[in-house]
Amino acid sequence: MRIDLHTHSAVSDGTDTPSGLMHAAAASGIDVVALTDHDTTAGWGEAAAAVAATGVALVRGTEISTRAGGISVHLLSYLHDPEDPALVAMLERSRDSRETRAQRMVERIAEDLPLTWADVEEQAADGATIGRPHIADALVARGHVADRAAAFRSLLHPSGPYYVRYWAAETADAVAAVRAAGGVPVMAHPRAAARGRVVSTAVVAELADAGLAGIEADHLDHTPDDREALRALAAELGLLVTGSSDYHGTGKPNRLGAFTTAVEVLEEIERQGRLPVLRP
Repeated sequence: MRIDLHTHSAVSDGTDTPSGLMHAAAASGIDVVALTDHDTTAGWGEAAAAVAATGVALVRGTEISTRAGGISVHLLSYLHDPEDPALVAMLERSRDSRETRAQRMVERIAEDLPLTWADVEEQAADGATIGRPHIADALVARGHVADRAAAFRSLLHPSGPYYVRYWAAETADAVAAVRAAGGVPVMAHPRAAARGRVVSTAVVAELADAGLAGIEADHLDHTPDDREALRALAAELGLLVTGSSDYHGTGKPNRLGAFTTAVEVLEEIERQGRLPVLRP
């Protein structure tokens, strides 16, 4: 069974609709897929409606923007109550901050390069929270960079002059909120150093004590040594190990099923979560 527990749709920064993602998963031979759009559950309904037609089981999830000691940490939440007030408020605050931040970044870039907010809006699906990927796509459309990856390496990099920070919950607080909402928190790509600073193993241990359920060891942004070290850390801390693609459609080179998660890990996630996996 092929299980991919980290994907994105156009509701956040992917290029497929939630239904399109489900059909793409079916075409890629995926048996179970998790939809984990950034700070939102807005794509869950459409994806759920495609389960029967595609034959692909759905894990409903979210990728939450958080910080630990000032370092960005992406936290995957699986099978939580989408109406839990505290978690809803946390996600709304993060989405609002991300969009305000995007506007400020466009203003900064526009001082040096031809770029407007309307250019960026053209790159986002209706209702999507606009963020750096949409700015990157607008920069590509304007001819300022070759592709989205080049934009993130240069103009949109955290060390660049146009970068603006946004509000994000403390990771430990987010772990607690996910658990209170009946969700299962897993740290996404914890060793993705190319994205910026990464947290120490001591921080991961603290989060495990706070209720973290697992770590995403198998990811394209991890080297083989990273993956081996993360598996050892997970064994030491009693954490689940997941693997996934972090698929964004045409927005990134990541392909569905690039890495997968073991059946027994999914079974444990479902055991801990409040919601069921939706099966055909």
